[in-house]
Amino acid sequence: MSVKKKPLVVVTRKLPDSIETRMRELFDAQLNLDDTPMTPQQIMDAARSAEILVPTVTDEITEQVIRDPDCKLRMIANFGNGVDNIDVVAAHARGITVTNTPKVLTEDTADMTMALILAVPRRMIEGASILTDGKNWAGWSPTWMLGHRIGGKRLGIVGMGRIGQAVARRARAFGLQIHYHNRRPVAPMIAEELGATYWESLDQMLARMDIISVNCPHTPATFHLLSARRLKLIRREAYIVNTARGEVIDEDTMVKLIEAGEMVVRLAKHGKVTLLPHMSSATIEGRVEMGEKVIINIRTFLDNHKPPDRVLPSML
Repeated sequence: MSVKKKPLVVVTRKLPDSIETRMRELFDAQLNLDDTPMTPQQIMDAARSAEILVPTVTDEITEQVIRDPDCKLRMIANFGNGVDNIDVVAAHARGITVTNTPKVLTEDTADMTMALILAVPRRMIEGASILTDGKNWAGWSPTWMLGHRIGGKRLGIVGMGRIGQAVARRARAFGLQIHYHNRRPVAPMIAEELGATYWESLDQMLARMDIISVNCPHTPATFHLLSARRLKLIRREAYIVNTARGEVIDEDTMVKLIEAGEMVVRLAKHGKVTLLPHMSSATIEGRVEMGEKVIINIRTFLDNHKPPDRVLPSML
């Protein structure tokens, strides 16, 4: 009796041990144990040898990779929610199934967003650096390191999807007034629960908010959604917290406005900006759940069924 050959699955980065172990059990999984990012050529080689590729946000799966005559891929099972690292249109045209890992990181990202909403007005990163960067602290003073309360302030959420709503629930508990801009209003029951005010005009909302939280996905329609023109609408004393993709904001213009003193954005470069690496989703629980979704998508695909998290060009 012949034994069915396991499909070759190439995993581009180091994943949680429990996920890698399960992948080895189920598939002929080629792992990246030292977590060194794969080069474009290595990704091309992987596409020429594997049936299934498991990339992450830092791996560019380009049209060139997908349309290569020697590409053997049948599936790209992305370890992540965003798929802007993959040419989904080219994959779809070639009959390659693309999946992602949605609905896993909502709470983790909302937690990080709320942490920044708290940390930025209260200047926590600046204060901590006084003690950790070898600076000479002269001691407490009544007027030293003054920030702002957040209770009673207006929070404008750009993108009221799952993450935006999770941010709103946290923010409301801290006494923030919830405003939002979205392609369409949320259901009346949700709006009532959150006490949320809908703005059809993003311009009008931005001009009135104390804190702006960017929580929309990066798509062609949201590229530079906060454009140079819109950034200039924001009040000088307002704060921007972006836990979405950087491409949603015209960052070059934002930097110029900060350096010119035309707008205070306390997201810590020179005490004006709090910067974090890509870590909103960095919880053990979240990454394990992501891996489990990848495995479910692959197994469903190999069983000749539609994967639960399939991504189509029409969804972008």
